[in-house]
Amino acid sequence: MADTTVVWFRRDLRVRDQPTFLAAADAADRALALFVLDPALLTPSGAARKNFLYGALRELDEALDGKLLVVEGDPVDVVPRVATAVGAATVHIAADYGPYGRRRDGCVEEALAAVDAELVRSGSPYAVAPDRVRNASGDPFRVFTPFSRAWADHGWRAPADTAASTVTWMDPGDSDGGPHAVPIPADEACEAELPEPGEKAALALWEQFLDGGVQRYADERDLPAKNGTSAMSPYLKYGCVHPRTMLAGIAATRSESAGTYRTEIAWREFYADVLYRRPDSARENYDKRFDALPSEYGKDAENAFATWQEGRTGFPIVDAGMRQLRARAWMHNRVRMIVASFLTKDLHLPWWWGARHFMALLVDGDLASNQHGWQWTAGSGTDASPYFRIFNPITQGERFDPDGDYVRRWVPELAGVAGTAVHQPWRLPDGIPEGYPEPMVDHKAERRESLARYELVKNARR
Repeated sequence: MADTTVVWFRRDLRVRDQPTFLAAADAADRALALFVLDPALLTPSGAARKNFLYGALRELDEALDGKLLVVEGDPVDVVPRVATAVGAATVHIAADYGPYGRRRDGCVEEALAAVDAELVRSGSPYAVAPDRVRNASGDPFRVFTPFSRAWADHGWRAPADTAASTVTWMDPGDSDGGPHAVPIPADEACEAELPEPGEKAALALWEQFLDGGVQRYADERDLPAKNGTSAMSPYLKYGCVHPRTMLAGIAATRSESAGTYRTEIAWREFYADVLYRRPDSARENYDKRFDALPSEYGKDAENAFATWQEGRTGFPIVDAGMRQLRARAWMHNRVRMIVASFLTKDLHLPWWWGARHFMALLVDGDLASNQHGWQWTAGSGTDASPYFRIFNPITQGERFDPDGDYVRRWVPELAGVAGTAVHQPWRLPDGIPEGYPEPMVDHKAERRESLARYELVKNARR
């Protein structure tokens, strides 16, 4: 057994259910815990996501008794230097299946080989790693429902039994040479109220959901005024909890809603699988026929986009969602679909404008889930909502926020409007309350326009 190895943390900021710990303990007497502040990932991240990351790192460092080495730079450069400095023959990671992560890890693997070290992959951020689930012909799935069945049939391992004590951690100060340690950055200015970061908060919130929320999930998950979702997405983003742990927890509840919640985890894994196979779909239409769909550009389009960003469209459920996004760096999933439909099918703006705005503000911004969620609504994705399925922001508000509580919470100009009338303030006897805008478009007219544009897509070759 070697003297020292390295555990390189990335999207697995926790000590429980850590296959990398087991692999590292088998490989060496002790391990150096490493995190790399990678400018390629941090630069495009918004303050919410960075602050959540920094908080999770502080908690991880505490769990490791202050033995987390944090360095800054390109991992292709700094990871081999760290391995050389501590004499490590192996560097242990959870595999990354995202476009950037795969390229980065391939380059790091080559750089480590040049210094006689090996990159060892153990586990991933998913219950079932991308490209594992295929159809009877051996081809990847293009549609969610058959994927979800095959994914459930494939199954997953039980959570790994690990703790901080599974590995003997090396004091970073004992290494000679290598990149200089840097402090975990201080939080940046952020207008949003964020959830408490880290593994402890993740597990506490999860236990709270299992204790009652999961039983109500199927009935309340689409109601944004209720606390009907688990709110676990930020913790999954950075691996403060592993989906295996969550799947084991919901299975133990034997709740009728457990299957509904498990399906949501399957969606996350499906989108990761799609992005793995089609990395171009992070920026381009998955269905290339939609390249023929006309979108609006220019000054008027930019002004309309800014109005949507600010939550000043004049459609209350849309505005409530956009304001919740700014205030909480998070938005209810049902409302994400409503605001995305409004941007793409009422304003006729490119889906990637909205996806980019979400990624800049969301604390749970996950490339695969975000981009393909947008494409599902826009109609250009795999297993897409048909383009002619256009969400009516009025009826969606009345159906999923029937008492108007969600709108009144986030749109204070309408706080005095009672009940479902809040979704059509232009029909109030005294007119629209002061300070709230008129609807920026006629939804019925824009629906007709969207359907007319879709005719060009229908006639395009795939």
